[in-house]
Amino acid sequence: MTLHQSLALYVKNSSFVLKPTTTTNGQSKALIINRATGNFSLELPSAEEEAVEILNVFGIFGIIPLLSGNYLIAITGRAHAGKINSHDIYRITETKILPYSRSSSTLSETQKLDESAYLDLLKNALNTSVHYFSYTYDLTQSLQRQSELAESNVEALWQRADERFYWNRYLQKDMIESAEQNPELSAFILPVVHGFVEIRATAIKNNNFTFALISRRSRYRVGTRFFSRGVDEDGNVSNFVETEQIIISGIHQLAYIQTRGSIPIYWSQVTNMKYTPRLSIHYADKTAEAFRNHFEKQIEIYGDQIVVSLINKKGYETPMGVAFEDRIKELNNSHVKYIHFDFHHECRKMRWDRISVLVDQIAPDLDRQSYFHSSGIEGQKAEILKKQTSVARTNCMDCLDRTNVVQSVLARRALTLQLQEIAILGPHEQCDQFADFEFLLRNVWADNANAISVAYSGTGALKTDFTRTGQRTKAGAFMDFTNSAVRYFKNNYSDGTRQDAYDLLLGNYVVDPCKPSPFSAVRMIRFKMALGILSLLVINMCAGHFIMSSPETSTFSGFTKIFWLGLFVGCGYMLYHETPIFLDRPRLCQLPSDIFGHPYGPLFVDNKMPIDSNVIDVDVESKKKL
Repeated sequence: MTLHQSLALYVKNSSFVLKPTTTTNGQSKALIINRATGNFSLELPSAEEEAVEILNVFGIFGIIPLLSGNYLIAITGRAHAGKINSHDIYRITETKILPYSRSSSTLSETQKLDESAYLDLLKNALNTSVHYFSYTYDLTQSLQRQSELAESNVEALWQRADERFYWNRYLQKDMIESAEQNPELSAFILPVVHGFVEIRATAIKNNNFTFALISRRSRYRVGTRFFSRGVDEDGNVSNFVETEQIIISGIHQLAYIQTRGSIPIYWSQVTNMKYTPRLSIHYADKTAEAFRNHFEKQIEIYGDQIVVSLINKKGYETPMGVAFEDRIKELNNSHVKYIHFDFHHECRKMRWDRISVLVDQIAPDLDRQSYFHSSGIEGQKAEILKKQTSVARTNCMDCLDRTNVVQSVLARRALTLQLQEIAILGPHEQCDQFADFEFLLRNVWADNANAISVAYSGTGALKTDFTRTGQRTKAGAFMDFTNSAVRYFKNNYSDGTRQDAYDLLLGNYVVDPCKPSPFSAVRMIRFKMALGILSLLVINMCAGHFIMSSPETSTFSGFTKIFWLGLFVGCGYMLYHETPIFLDRPRLCQLPSDIFGHPYGPLFVDNKMPIDSNVIDVDVESKKKL
């Protein structure tokens, strides 16, 4: 079923009317959304449309319930990202949030403040994340999965979509429920993905082809860097991203898939104003089950797993590597191969060429995994020449910087083999021998790294100088220092709000008018922060008084100094004990430290065993091993 690509939205007092402006088979029915009941209906457009406002929209992002009722989120701006074969891909540039209710008079003053806060979070989630869509191409599915679904005879795009990457699935649930009863409604249901899409027309030796890179961020266990770590009971991990590199040349379509994701055990690092927050690895009876669930799902979807861990073998990251490796041994699955490559140690002193040591180590597995290759004219059944039978699952602590570098190297290796197979490259030629294409390849992968990093950490990726130039430079190291400083500030002072925005948009938190305000404590914190700022000013004044005092001061100077000293100590004490008030913590959903209370106690804290292990429910044998 073809989706409507352009709509006129008539905002009427009683309803929203979405009228298709471009049709392929005569007059299409308009979608009517009753603003009072929320019901959907399909009707032929009336001759006259009395409307308060008329908008040009390019799709419905979704519908979300807040305190005063539902809100319609319409896509009002798009930019063309490129074409995959004949399919246009778009990036969302602007959205508009429209309330069903025409008045907020039924809300209390506190609820009005809360409604405004929810809307700010929603706008934050929509404006700071990058979303993509297509009316005719399933962006949620890789080329290989699309080939496997080709015989399913499922027409609606939303029905074929991969649930993991269908970013607005929660927001479209009401429309989907209605479409199950009335399939014609499917023409208005537009799946959206979050991540990165870059599509470039390029050439090597006058051979024209399309190069595309697509990263799909999973909507499960989504969050920000320090507020979303590890695994959940269903086996979903934080910052899970599937990246697909595509080559289209004539009748040939080739693709290579990689994944990244947080280490699939229970662990956390909650911000505490330190540059490196306390690392806690948690043990529970459910850990083994969650670990197994993760890899069983990955094997079912991708085949064998080449698990590449890039974390340090020394220092505070050590327990993560130990716990990960022990869980792999306990899993004892022949379809999972584990490689621990200490990236920082192996590539120390800017010896980044030593990534080749890792590639050589897993080369036989990479050769066996192959890649996807189909051949055929678009619109006709393609011949499947090759399929990718396994996937490299790469992770560091954040699954960002080190992971980006290694993924780009593995992608380059696969790309060389693909281009050699379709005779764009000769048997002994490499991508880096062609400067224009090499420049494109490096920069697209670096842009991909930045996009995934911004979504998780709030800043661009580190180490992208190597991705862009093939060398580690002092200028790049300085840029990494700058980004690290910005990350520290954002992770401590703004990521709580970003986490709330994700949780609201994805339905992890559902607004309930009967529940207490989640923001009341925040307003008290703001009051405390004002006191904290006042305390800092007092401390400065105290320091200034002692610095500027002189022996010629009056006889009352002793009492004055005692007064200022008392203020200095009191304010300093308050600032020390009220440190958390300066941190931006999530308000809508629980923090990891709240979730991992007893019996999910920390097995390791700051690289040390807990002092009082009697409080913690830890398996004795596992404790001995770790």
